[in-house]
Amino acid sequence: MGYGHERPAFALRHLAVKEKIVIANDYPGIPRRDRGYWETSRKWYERISRAKRIPIIGETAFRIMDEMQSIPEFYPRRDLSKPNMQLREFYYLIRHRKFMRHLIEKLAADPKPLICTFMVPAFAAEELGYPGEIYVVVTDADISRTWAPLHPMQSRIKYFASNRRVQQRLQLYGVREENIMLTGFPLPDEAIGGEGMPTIREDLSRRFCGLDPKGNFIFDHLPALEEAFGSAFAAQLKNRCKPHPVSITFAVGGAGAQRELGVTIAKSLSCLMNEGKIKLNLVAGTRPDVAEFFSRELKKIGCSASLRRGDVRVLFEKDHPTYFKAFGELIRKTDVLWTKPSELCFYTGLGVPIIMAPPIGSQEKFNHRWLEEVGGGVAMLDPRYTNEWLMDMIDSGALARMAWNGYVEAPTFGTYRIGEIVQGKKIDLHDLPLVV
Repeated sequence: MGYGHERPAFALRHLAVKEKIVIANDYPGIPRRDRGYWETSRKWYERISRAKRIPIIGETAFRIMDEMQSIPEFYPRRDLSKPNMQLREFYYLIRHRKFMRHLIEKLAADPKPLICTFMVPAFAAEELGYPGEIYVVVTDADISRTWAPLHPMQSRIKYFASNRRVQQRLQLYGVREENIMLTGFPLPDEAIGGEGMPTIREDLSRRFCGLDPKGNFIFDHLPALEEAFGSAFAAQLKNRCKPHPVSITFAVGGAGAQRELGVTIAKSLSCLMNEGKIKLNLVAGTRPDVAEFFSRELKKIGCSASLRRGDVRVLFEKDHPTYFKAFGELIRKTDVLWTKPSELCFYTGLGVPIIMAPPIGSQEKFNHRWLEEVGGGVAMLDPRYTNEWLMDMIDSGALARMAWNGYVEAPTFGTYRIGEIVQGKKIDLHDLPLVV
């Protein structure tokens, strides 16, 4: 699984026995044939994603791949239950090539509620008669037909919808209404702090001070801030708010695409980093090639001294769990997240404004649209001049406004709602925002 599917699973790990996450494409004893299917699919996706920037040939190859998993326009509302080619291929492998049979039989020996952050294991579990409950966590703001079962009206798979659009989309695909639960995307508990959100409140207070040094947003919205967080919070912003170097985090995707963009950003911000106004984090994830690329290119542009001072940090970890934990710690210290509109677009719910790199793939275009509707992010401008337009956005309070919009409008409690449903417990939570 890629970051987009493992990241939400990591946020839900507390629900699993001994917090153990089973990686469907890489678990002990996985049959060679199954591993081959997964590896071939992953390698082709990564190669085509990276080749997208190659004129004509790369663009054409990516367009063909993207069309196989494209998301149709929502309006006019209509029956969209006809299976697409990609979905039929998955079911062919499950039914005729014993794809994932080993994993499902292994899990069925001691059945527990099965929570999948990718739909194919859920399809295999249902086809092979898994005796426990089967859930699917939707990891994007809109989804293709591939996410719904081959025969959705007869399926018992239950869905945790990331937003209201996904809830409605699944119904157009034929999934029964009672099998769709609107929960929101599962964000890390460590960045929320529980139902009262003490961690978000603490981080937002610090973040507002950096993102709105002139008080253009804070002073215009003090009554709303006081109502949401209390008088002590508002007083802290009004009277003791000391601007700090703004922390920008640029995260590449699991395929390593757009790594060059991170270097362009670093070049543009180098002077501001030397002046102590900006700190930059370049997230390479678990890809050593991306980490090496960042380090090499940073030295070329004279950032080696900044690296020693900590103004530029390259985040790289050898395995996914360690990386997700480190990223969760980093996001708390981040003032602005810059990334393509992947599953990370939901992190605006933590009160983090997002600058969006160009989307890669149909689902990311819809994530981009959703984030703009929420008001938690905007498309990037020319990265060569980041030093100019980014500072304008900070001085105007625009980024502080996005942080507030994301916190207010984007679902935050997905992790707790999913836990409530699976464990049969009841906790008091705010109603989900009505943003589609």
